[in-house]
Amino acid sequence: MVGAFQKLPMVMPSIDILSSAQRKARNVTPTKGIANIAKRERNRGAKQLDALMKELAVPLRVYTENFPNKRYLHPYESSLIELTFGEGNYEEVLGRVDALRKRLISVGKQHASLCAKSSSKREAEEQLSEGLKKLEEVFQLGKNAVDDLLNVAKTLRAMPVVDPQIPTLCLVGAPNVGKSSLVRILSTGKPEVCNYPFTTRGILMGHIIFNYERFQVTDTPGLLRRRYDDRNNLEKLTLAVLSHLPTAVLYVHDLSGECGTSPYDQFITYKEIRERFEDHLWLDVVSKCDLLEDSPANILEDDVAGRYKRFGPDGAIRVSIKNEVGVDELKNRVQDLLGSQMARLRAEKTQVES
Repeated sequence: MVGAFQKLPMVMPSIDILSSAQRKARNVTPTKGIANIAKRERNRGAKQLDALMKELAVPLRVYTENFPNKRYLHPYESSLIELTFGEGNYEEVLGRVDALRKRLISVGKQHASLCAKSSSKREAEEQLSEGLKKLEEVFQLGKNAVDDLLNVAKTLRAMPVVDPQIPTLCLVGAPNVGKSSLVRILSTGKPEVCNYPFTTRGILMGHIIFNYERFQVTDTPGLLRRRYDDRNNLEKLTLAVLSHLPTAVLYVHDLSGECGTSPYDQFITYKEIRERFEDHLWLDVVSKCDLLEDSPANILEDDVAGRYKRFGPDGAIRVSIKNEVGVDELKNRVQDLLGSQMARLRAEKTQVES
């Protein structure tokens, strides 16, 4: 299941953790009934150092234990972490926080022990002062790890939530082919703009409601013709959605020449994506058909690419938002596609349960 980012613990700023810990440690009093002044000071000093150590270290333990291990996340959320922070950086921040926790415990125990072994009131006071100073120094040196984790938590908690149990229609294609416009006409109500930290533009997420069922519909960043290693994080987000979420695909083609990607380059990318995700339910749409010249359907092209440049993939629906051409047919076909996706998800769930 997705949703782990919304369950992250609230991380306090490092300055708040330190000031709260120091205040609580100062209020610690010696054990009652100790008559000897030196013993009472030793007891007070050791207890205050132990309290400061715990007040600093315990929140860090809570964070490291409750931030999810990436291996146990839904693959989609694991992909979002890598796209947002880079490979290994999430684990590196958690590792720094845990290293700070261990260092605080080591220093705190060492100075509490020295204070408890003091031979006089004055020595106990000096050991207490030195221990408090050292603990603060250790925390100050490592506080950036806590603040980095705070930023990680804020970023992840603000991620859009996609429910993998709800059938989702994912619009895919090159940049500027009209995906967002199609999301708007397909959605029941106004789509929500979802912002990912590694994108400069929002991703539209809408919902379709028919037959008392609710479905998700989302556009995705455009794909260009290039190898996976050369793709940017926007394109990798699209591939993560297709790879890790149970989506039906509405692939959008623009053959008008207006989108900035040639029909031939769109064809090459389309072939790659179609072959890679052949198990997905699929529907092809040629957008902006009002800008295309009419071609007789029986024209024979020498090759598949040539036919694609004229007509798009076989069976594609031609749509013009401007002239409202093909819109009703598209909505009907989308409903059929999502109904099939719902049936597939229910069948998979039944199979798992049995």
